Amino acid sequence: MTNAVLFVSNDEIKGFEIKDHAGYADYGQDIVCAAISALSQTAVMGLTEVVGVECQVEIREAYLACRLPRDISAEVWQQSQVVLRTLAKGLKAIAAEYPDYLSVREVQSL
Repeated sequence: MTNAVLFVSNDEIKGFEIKDHAGYADYGQDIVCAAISALSQTAVMGLTEVVGVECQVEIREAYLACRLPRDISAEVWQQSQVVLRTLAKGLKAIAAEYPDYLSVREVQSL
């Protein structure tokens, strides 16, 4: 099962962490894992290449983490929230359809 964590504070998302394989199907055939990967990697590209945020990003086998920096302008923060809220909606929609393969939870963060 893939576990997704959204780091939130005051109804704002500060970052996310996604780990483990979904296990829906064999490697290369897993549509759940592919959907999660596409959403999360697009969110990172949206933040870094479209919004222009220098996020802390860590990628390795079956793991992706992304955290917003603390020192960004209010405008960039708001643009980042659009990207991260879109990611959250997408992940929650996948989890609703495939609850045995994706867990999404929010964790309070400072």
